[in-house]
Amino acid sequence: MKTHLKINLALFFILIFHGFVVGQGKSNLPLFNNEEPIEVRLGFSTKELKKEKADSVYFPSIMHYKVAGGEWDSIKVDLRARGNFRRNQCFFPPIRVKIKRKDSNGTLFEGNKSLKLVVPCKNGKTDNDQLVKEYLCYKLKEQVTPYFFSTSLVNLTLIDESSKNSKSFEVKAFFIEDDDLVAERAEAKIAKGKQILPGRLQEVPAVRVDFFQYMIANTDWSAVTQHNIKIMQTTNNDFIPVAYDFDMSGIVHAYYSVTSELLNISSVRERLFRGFCRSDVAMQQVREEYLAAEPKILGVVDGFSSELSSKDLSDIKKFLGEFFDILKNDKRFNDEIMSKCRTN
Repeated sequence: MKTHLKINLALFFILIFHGFVVGQGKSNLPLFNNEEPIEVRLGFSTKELKKEKADSVYFPSIMHYKVAGGEWDSIKVDLRARGNFRRNQCFFPPIRVKIKRKDSNGTLFEGNKSLKLVVPCKNGKTDNDQLVKEYLCYKLKEQVTPYFFSTSLVNLTLIDESSKNSKSFEVKAFFIEDDDLVAERAEAKIAKGKQILPGRLQEVPAVRVDFFQYMIANTDWSAVTQHNIKIMQTTNNDFIPVAYDFDMSGIVHAYYSVTSELLNISSVRERLFRGFCRSDVAMQQVREEYLAAEPKILGVVDGFSSELSSKDLSDIKKFLGEFFDILKNDKRFNDEIMSKCRTN
């Protein structure tokens, strides 16, 4: 009887958790309250953006976008390239968009002073599909944690002004909200420039991130060095990790993705648990949370039928299914997750 009661209580708290998580951590700003892709036109010189290395140097531009009713509007923005790998390896550099408050007031971009604009590596169907798959990873993350970056899909007309004869490209892209807005919703601030030891991280939020990275087969991250992880510091001095940049994951399977020889894996499709060892209670709690979220996670994938082929969707669901098979099998869970956790 006591065992039955414990199981029911565990399920009760898991259901409460999922009622809280789904949608609760999302931004309420206009830009992130539309599930349909936003039509955007943006012109800049890819050559100039990639050449300029200083983070303080921005290039002025005008961003045109469609509003409700199909009318076009525009807003002044400043742009710079961001990141290192994609800036050097890709034709289109990832972009940082800066907007002045006086220009954004009353527009779709109200409340956003800074945005990331994620664009494909190159111009091609494969690149666009990989971009959408990375966007999908952000939407999956919304199902398993209240701490995530809100995103908005974009149909982008990108006008490259690198030469006298401008070239126009029709690509997929997505906006990511600024770090400070995520922290603000959690009543926290971004712990910039701090090396946070794993033991300082809040246990359950850290395990949720660890499981998520394992689910999508992403090894290109580190909470300790804050590589593709932002650390939020709450008013109680708790530290909470928030993950981003999933292009090197197995779900995306980008043609430019690489694996480190130190990890001893042969492909980005090969899962490797890189989380630090935590209490059995936390590990089992998050395990049950993910199992409870399986229908919602697979439902999110189904919702991308207008953006990805049935073959891609089937492959993604099969790949995620392999993750859930591990969680459902005690031996595999112990062998492939619990025994692989890091101690240093």
